[in-house]
Amino acid sequence: MTTPAGAEAVPTSPATGLTPAEAARRLAADGPNEVAARRPVRLYSRVLAQLRDPLIMVLLGAVALTLAIRDHPDAIVIGLVVLVNTTVGVVQEVRADNAVAALSALSAPHARVRRDGTVRDVAAAEIVVGDVLVLGEGDVVAADALLVEASVLLLDESMLTGESVPRDKNAGDLLSAGTVVVHGRGVATTTATGPRSALGRIAALLDDRREATPLQRRLAALGRILAAVTLALCVLVFALGLVRGLPPGTMAVTAISLAVAAVPESLPAVVTLALALGARRMAARHALVRRLPAVETLGSVSVLATDKTGTLTEGRMAVQRVWTPGMCAELTGVGYEPAGEALVAGRPATPDELAPVRGLLRAAVLCNDAALRPPDATDPRSRWTAVGDPTEAALLAAAAKAGCPPEPQTRADLPRIGEAPFDSHRKRMTTLHEAAPGRVLVCLKGAPEAVLTPEVLSADPQTVARAGKAAADLAGEGYRVLAVASGVRGDVPEPVAAAESGLKLLGLVALSDPPKPHAARTLASCRAAGITPVLITGDHPATARAVADGVGLTDGTGGPTLHVVTGEDVAAGRVPDLTFVRVFARTDPRQKLDIVAAWRARGAVTAMTGDGVNDGPALRRADIGVAMGARGTEVARQAADLVLTDDELTTVVSAVEEGRRVYDNIRRFLVYGMAGGAAEILVMLAGPLLGLPLPLRAGQILWINLLTHGLTGVAMGAEPAAPGTMRRPPRPPDQHILGGGAWQRLLVLAAVVTAASLGAGLVARTRGLDWQSVLFLALLAAQLGVVLGLRARLFVRENLFLPLSVIASALLALAALYVPFLRTALDTDPLGGAGLALAAACAPTGFLAARAVRTAFREAAPTGTDRPSGLP
Repeated sequence: MTTPAGAEAVPTSPATGLTPAEAARRLAADGPNEVAARRPVRLYSRVLAQLRDPLIMVLLGAVALTLAIRDHPDAIVIGLVVLVNTTVGVVQEVRADNAVAALSALSAPHARVRRDGTVRDVAAAEIVVGDVLVLGEGDVVAADALLVEASVLLLDESMLTGESVPRDKNAGDLLSAGTVVVHGRGVATTTATGPRSALGRIAALLDDRREATPLQRRLAALGRILAAVTLALCVLVFALGLVRGLPPGTMAVTAISLAVAAVPESLPAVVTLALALGARRMAARHALVRRLPAVETLGSVSVLATDKTGTLTEGRMAVQRVWTPGMCAELTGVGYEPAGEALVAGRPATPDELAPVRGLLRAAVLCNDAALRPPDATDPRSRWTAVGDPTEAALLAAAAKAGCPPEPQTRADLPRIGEAPFDSHRKRMTTLHEAAPGRVLVCLKGAPEAVLTPEVLSADPQTVARAGKAAADLAGEGYRVLAVASGVRGDVPEPVAAAESGLKLLGLVALSDPPKPHAARTLASCRAAGITPVLITGDHPATARAVADGVGLTDGTGGPTLHVVTGEDVAAGRVPDLTFVRVFARTDPRQKLDIVAAWRARGAVTAMTGDGVNDGPALRRADIGVAMGARGTEVARQAADLVLTDDELTTVVSAVEEGRRVYDNIRRFLVYGMAGGAAEILVMLAGPLLGLPLPLRAGQILWINLLTHGLTGVAMGAEPAAPGTMRRPPRPPDQHILGGGAWQRLLVLAAVVTAASLGAGLVARTRGLDWQSVLFLALLAAQLGVVLGLRARLFVRENLFLPLSVIASALLALAALYVPFLRTALDTDPLGGAGLALAAACAPTGFLAARAVRTAFREAAPTGTDRPSGLP
């Protein structure tokens, strides 16, 4: 970064730092230390975005037409639909943004700086170039900085690199904004702030433009078709009426009424209700939806790109194996909780077998600066956590699992009297402990290549060779391996590092961030639903491979090439087709974008999970970005469409099920609503040919439409998920919203409803009954039968609103025949028992037809492959 104007005249001393006046001047020149925040979306912009929906525009046109002919009641009804839809959509977006803002407040907003020789706490936004940062355990690095002093400093850089193992830092190293100090202390001079920091540069990759979701694209296409069909029908019906000599005014009203019937004007309300209910159900299952359309998008997901640390894995280091020259043991248990047992050959270890394991882990406890913090008794969700280096904390938990004395007692019995801290050059740490008068216990741990050497060990070459092979094998399986040694001396050497010779090899410990217990089941559920899981991590390839094997990501998938590909391979263009890879390691933000883009180019609907700054661009580029709310960064949360408050991948699978449920309900309503609208049009067109002049009046058409598309239509948006929803593949992204058999169902149902209602009208006419009132009631009854027949689950207590709305609609239909003011407005006559029975008989006809078409035009069965539907 360039130095701010005039800054070179005020040199920064690590001992004194900047003066407050100079800091204020630089802050005014460079601006606050913040990643450029998104501009708040104004209310009118949210409203206009809702009104630009093609179907809403059709409804607005219908409002204009009804107002032009002074049909104010219908204009009010249609206008209310538009108002409710817009209000619900805007309110949901605002509520989601407010909830995400509350999550953002969880991040630490302050930093310690040295100014005028005094350490003070200031807002992170006020950090400027040249500020001297004072860092300690738990601190978040507030800006990019050059490390000038360091004492056993370890930084967690996973939010930038994706690598789960902390990195040690020495004077002269560069620190990146947003990284976390997990051990030690340091002093650093700020070199870049705000958008010029590493965090800011990654945030700049975010594309603020939002692409339309699959549902939005499909409804937009349907809206264009309906608009064209509506205009054509208006002209056709109006022209036919004039040819038959009917008054132009009457035909204009009838044409507009048919246009309203052709458009399922409840669709926006149904869509919004279905999405809002889905969002509410997701929130109850720990998934916060930031944009309503994202609910449905999840249901269309065909590829799930997931990160590793904390998503597939526990996000906490754990010792899983202990190797000694005489045996190998496995340790059970999860996370940092000191509970578990040691197993040898799959059975609990005997006391004799445990002796060398305990000796090794006792040395690891002594050569250790970490601590374990127990759960908060007042918070039932809290867990054991690490204080200090996660690797060292995992050693403490392992010692407890193996039955070693409590860590405080061990350290009290053998007090530390000297140490040589770990650094990246020596790759080992040594501590001295007072064992007895004149006896000093030396404990050492470090990388195998730094310990398994003749300079350090006094062991026969065969044992060292066996240990080296075991370390290589464990590293190849994705473990982080440490070697542990100890010895006894009669003096305290000076320096302490001089004690690192002639030691006895105690063995090796293999650590990893273990997979979550349910991760394999979750990925299996994805496959059963036709979703292809892909692992993208910044960790080492061996670690990525081990996790992928552990969760079954590479088992039984056949076909695609499944070797681990690195980010370097992607950047160099050595991978001809990224969609044939299931595990990526050592990736950076741009490579994640390339991977997501490759899948989308193949027609896949992608979901991307992430928590770090490095995940932000890919979260935004994916069709659905999923951020971790509890441990995620602000950049990730702002880039995502869905925020998981429990950080569990299983929640994503639950959200996919909700998305499919929403999409199914929308399609079900479209079949029902458009079949009814088509039947009304066919009745109006075919009736005169059968001797029924002007079969229905404009008011009657609108009343039928209100009752069928109103309460009952909206109630369909709350229907429960169909059986087997998560055992079928996702729909192809290019499939029309009425594809997959929906068109066929619609046409068959329209034909049946038309035939049944016209038949009832013709029979009524031959018997001298009021055939128009019978036809009116029969058309409505047939559609109410269809809505019940289309249910995926006929007899469920969930969504009792649907049968109740059918009953309410039936009562309102009868009210149109028997309530005086409605009879006058709709021009109907009361019917006797014969007329009512004739009309009511159409209800079971519609019901049976709906059940028949559900079976006849069933969705295609899953293919059982590991590639998304429609992909090679």
